[in-house]
Amino acid sequence: MRVTHWITVVCFVALLVTGAEIVVSHPRFYWGETGNSGTPVLFKIPIPSSRATVPSGYNYVMPDQNGWSRYLHFEAAWALVLTGLLYALWGLRTGHFRSNLFPAPGDRTPNAFLKIILGHLRFKRPSASEALTYNALQRVSYLGVIFLLFPLVILTGLALSPGFNAAFPIVVDTFGGRQSARTLHFFISIALLGFLFIHVAMIILAGFRSRLRPMITGTVKLPQERV
Repeated sequence: MRVTHWITVVCFVALLVTGAEIVVSHPRFYWGETGNSGTPVLFKIPIPSSRATVPSGYNYVMPDQNGWSRYLHFEAAWALVLTGLLYALWGLRTGHFRSNLFPAPGDRTPNAFLKIILGHLRFKRPSASEALTYNALQRVSYLGVIFLLFPLVILTGLALSPGFNAAFPIVVDTFGGRQSARTLHFFISIALLGFLFIHVAMIILAGFRSRLRPMITGTVKLPQERV
């Protein structure tokens, strides 16, 4: 789990940096199968483009880093896919998902969720026993990221590939076209970035060193309860 976690971190950072560079080359988004500088936009990001042919409202262009960004983006994406498959196989074989991620019976009620959410909003530090396990909100969040957001961001990314389109046109059609897939890919990436920020914030809240150490060394130092 530690190995796949840190490989995922490296791949995700690479995807964020290269994805931002790709967006800069054409910060306009469309819906449907086609879209270009001469067609109406669904929305656009108010930043200068790296290409003079893309209308952005600015009288200058950004440095064009689109070439290497696309190569690294695809390589990092495939590394993430292979890492995700390894993690999924390991999780199914060891029962990790069932024992550590699926909510316990007592955490499936609305009152339990509300109590946990209010505790986070008050920035309440978890107890020693709570810090060693995932609460219901964390379990549902991780399951959503692992089994919903990551598969969707991968499929919408693959839908942008002409080769994938030719082999599996039904996937592209399901998303409403290549431009629709690109727009969905952007929003899902934003959702994953939001999860990353919340994930780091929760680590800091629970005790940065005590939570980070096990993910590096594999050993757990039990925290002392405050009296």
